[in-house]
Amino acid sequence: MFLEALGSALIGLGLAWAAAHRLAHRLPARALVFGTGVAGALFGDFVTHSALGTGIVLPSLLGAAVVSAASLSLLLRPAGRLRRRSAPA
Repeated sequence: MFLEALGSALIGLGLAWAAAHRLAHRLPARALVFGTGVAGALFGDFVTHSALGTGIVLPSLLGAAVVSAASLSLLLRPAGRLRRRSAPA
């Protein structure tokens, strides 16, 4: 169980690093990105482990990766500024 949690934390860290490296201009501070990636992976591992039971490692790590990626996607800002057209008076 400890190795499973460590593996999911490493998956979250890897996904956060990839997101921070690739999408740095659209993400907030790096510390928030890394914390969100690891926390999402640990939560995903916990939920998947609780649903499937003990002894099933690969689906738990897959669940950790999915929840971590979903958590990181919530941090993304729009690529361009939204332009509002003012109504003619």
